Parts: sequence; C-alpha cells; structure tokens
Amino acid sequence: MKAYVFPGQGAQFTGMGKDLYENSAVAKDLFEKANDILGFRITDIMFEGTADELKETKVTQPAVFLHSVILAKTLADFNPEMVAGHSLGEFSALVANGALSFEDALRLVSKRAIAMQKACEIKPSTMAAVLGLEDKVVEDVCASIDGVVVAANYNCPGQLVISGETTAVEKACEAMKAAGARRALVLPVGGAFHSPMMEPAREELAAAIEATTFAQPICPVYQNVPASAVSDPAEIKKNLITQLTAPVKWTQSVQQMIKDGATSFTEVGPGKVLVGLVNKIDSSVETISA
Repeated sequence: MKAYVFPGQGAQFTGMGKDLYENSAVAKDLFEKANDILGFRITDIMFEGTADELKETKVTQPAVFLHSVILAKTLADFNPEMVAGHSLGEFSALVANGALSFEDALRLVSKRAIAMQKACEIKPSTMAAVLGLEDKVVEDVCASIDGVVVAANYNCPGQLVISGETTAVEKACEAMKAAGARRALVLPVGGAFHSPMMEPAREELAAAIEATTFAQPICPVYQNVPASAVSDPAEIKKNLITQLTAPVKWTQSVQQMIKDGATSFTEVGPGKVLVGLVNKIDSSVETISA
C-alpha cells in the first residue's frame, strides 16, 4: 500500500515552490489564490525571502502547507491509500485525502500559526532535541523536573524533542545528559509547541475547527494524537484540536501504518526529513521524496 506523508515546520527553504509556480498553471492559480486568502503575497517571501523572514511562524506554517499541497495536486499518479503529516503536516494530509478543502485548510493553518505565535509570547518557552535515550527515560526525566517540560515529538527511536518553559527545558537537558543522552540541545524555535504552554492557541483554534466543514476522506489519516487510522470527520476534528497541546507520535504512527500494510512512503513537500525518519523507524520499507 502507498502511504503519503507531509512535513511540518522546519522544512522551509528560500525558493520553495518557485519551480511549481513557473511550470504549472494549476500551481500558479493555487498560489495566487493563497495570496488573496492570506492578504499578503506569501509567494514573494517563499520565492525570494530571507531565512529569517521564512522562519516567522505566521509565514512558515502556510508556506510549508502550500508547498506540500500544491506539489501533491501536480503529481501525475497521486493516489494515496493512507496519509499522515508531522504536526502542521496533518493539515496537508487532510487536503490530500479530501477531508478538507484547500481554502478551508489554508485559513485554519493561518489561524493556527497566529494563535501559536501569540501563545509563544505569553511566557518564555522553548524545545530541545534529545538523542540516544529510550522514550521511557526521556519521559521519566521530564516528570522529575520542576516546571512544565514534556516529551513533544517522538520522531524516531532514540530521537525525541521535549517542550516547555525555558528554565525547565534547560534543566531537563542537563538531566538528560546525566542519564546518558548522546546530545540534549535547545532548539532555535519560537516556543513550546505540543506542550501545555499551547493551551491558549488550542482554545482559539478549537472554535475555528468546529466552525469548519470536514468531509468523509477517501482514505484514512494516521493522526499524531492517537497514532492510528482515523476516517470519521468528527474524530479527525477532535484530534486536530488536541494535537496543539499533545505530543506528535510520529514513530508510533509510522509503525502502525506499516502494520496496516504500508509498503512505500512518499514524502510530499519541502525537504526530506520524514523520509529520513521513516528509514530510521523501519529500513525495510521503500521511501521516496516527491
């Protein structure tokens, strides 16, 4: 079975999508529609902007979403039997499987980005990558630290990202190293995504998601929260809201997709991060970067 996976924030690069815009009438039309919906020319920043301009959450999230979805719409043999997205990528996956329209998803992604940016500004918070420890050890260390710090991204075995209050994350990094981590490194991100620090953003996004129509998808989406196949629109909505404050169970999602029959994974969007993670989770499946 063919699985299609969609990247999240961090995969952006200057020039992303420019070749699509120049070589496909379908892509050009969708990019221009996106400029109208967002109320600014995101294409100018994507094609010509600096790394710093692209790094702003309100730009990054729609940019990665647009690159992924428009690329999917221009692929000749795009016929997914299962889809998944890493964090923000879940919105791209939901357009790919027909649960969300392009326009509705873009509006939600833009709202999500702005709400997350606002939540980041309330209190100093950050994320850190932890390499070389078992999941359980990372969870136990987080639980032992005063303040808010949680496991946020289960990327692949031995590679987790933790998230929370800046001081708690810094303390946790020291404790991770003492517990035998190969590396525990604070990341250059705007805030503590996928942690309780995102509660204000979750509340804001919940209202927007509830007001949006979700259709019956053509194939299941393996969502970050349950790490299992979901096809019911009401359940998809619920998981999408919870996702903001809950961990991204990427390792578990990929393992479940393989258990359910996935034999090839195609990454659709900027970069090759997910293909690399899938290979580390299970090297026996075929991986392709679109």
